[in-house]
Amino acid sequence: MFADPTHIIEQFELQSGAHVADLGAGSGALAFAAARAVGEAGRVYAIEVQKELLERLKSHAREERLHNLEAIWGDIERAGGTHLKPETVDAVLVSNVLFQAEDREGLAKEAARILKPRGKALVVDWSESFGGMGPQPALVIAERAARELFLRHGFTFAKSITAGAHHYGLIFKRS
Repeated sequence: MFADPTHIIEQFELQSGAHVADLGAGSGALAFAAARAVGEAGRVYAIEVQKELLERLKSHAREERLHNLEAIWGDIERAGGTHLKPETVDAVLVSNVLFQAEDREGLAKEAARILKPRGKALVVDWSESFGGMGPQPALVIAERAARELFLRHGFTFAKSITAGAHHYGLIFKRS
């Protein structure tokens, strides 16, 4: 079974009123689930570099009446590229982007920069290349490598979550 965004966000245990950044939001599946979880008092910043995806995110958010979701064009691999101030979000989502990132170190640094102290990060990525649906086998980032990446950048490992048959899910806390 592929990942269920609502189930993934439930395991992440977002609080009502939390501010969340979805780095590389793509089609917005996790961003929309997070927006519902944090409620109207919360805020979700769906950050995406592909402008056509941003327009779809904005349109879908309007259709779903999710007024707490803001779609932002940004480069998640560059310092300040999210356009968010340092230590402004309670949680960061990094889903299905590690295998695509050219600068994974920059991505982890930017996640740490925008996250409040003791904030948390959720990393979900492909555990394998699955029948042409996932990344090419050479692009798959092993769970151990993802864990080590975030540990190098000021995070401590909290726990693993169920993210579907072909994905892993890791929760970290910012030290």
